[in-house]
Amino acid sequence: MKILINISVTIGTFAAMEFVAWFTHKYVMHGLLWHLHRDHHQGHTGFFEKNDAFFLIFAIPSVYCYVTGLMYNDMRLYVGVGISLYGMAYFMVHDVIIHQRFKIGRNSKNSYIRGIKRAHKIHHKYLNKRDGENFGMLFVPFKYFKTAGK
Repeated sequence: MKILINISVTIGTFAAMEFVAWFTHKYVMHGLLWHLHRDHHQGHTGFFEKNDAFFLIFAIPSVYCYVTGLMYNDMRLYVGVGISLYGMAYFMVHDVIIHQRFKIGRNSKNSYIRGIKRAHKIHHKYLNKRDGENFGMLFVPFKYFKTAGK
């Protein structure tokens, strides 16, 4: 029974992280910390960008949950696992598939991949912090899947 609870906590945390990512993207990255996110919308030189700092910002709660979950043998460990799994999925979708930091799967015919690429492309047409749409990453509105092949 405990393993089912741990798996549920991990899956629930993973799902909740999409809302955390959406909220942080819309109100923090396009708000108070725009100076770190700006180069992601307006261009940068080199492999890394200031926006990559958000990887570290999101890693802090995950590390905290791993450490305290292991110290006290409680479900925080599985919260940390859920955050980490979301971070890996976000990296694969955002950095590898969408922005092609590593040239993998460039011409995918997969409808999910085409839909999230379309949604992200629409998000990036806005170059300033005030305007914008679609701040999610893994779960985007259905309309982007309907127009992904066009």
